[in-house]
Amino acid sequence: MSKYFLFMVMSELLASTSQMLLKKSALKKYPSFIREYLNILVVGGYGLLVVSMVIAIFCYGGLGYMGVVVMEPMAYILVMIMSRIFFKEKITKSKLLGMALILGGIVVFYTLG
Repeated sequence: MSKYFLFMVMSELLASTSQMLLKKSALKKYPSFIREYLNILVVGGYGLLVVSMVIAIFCYGGLGYMGVVVMEPMAYILVMIMSRIFFKEKITKSKLLGMALILGGIVVFYTLG
């Protein structure tokens, strides 16, 4: 397994974690407009998103354009799982089907490509 592949997985995990921080911030009430956008959850969430983007750019060198693009939808799966854990959101049959199609596409790309 390529180190770039592992870095890309880490990048997607960071991006998904940033989405959780941003959602947690969106669920809170803030006393002012400025505090709504300048708080630790929002700043941390966007900071993780920047780190994730830098790692993904690094991965272009080893995985190529299509390799990185194929890995990007993995974030949808991670967000779904993390939303279930942290926000108790339901995982429906449609979401499971979508997850299976995403995983199937990644497997097909890397086994045939």
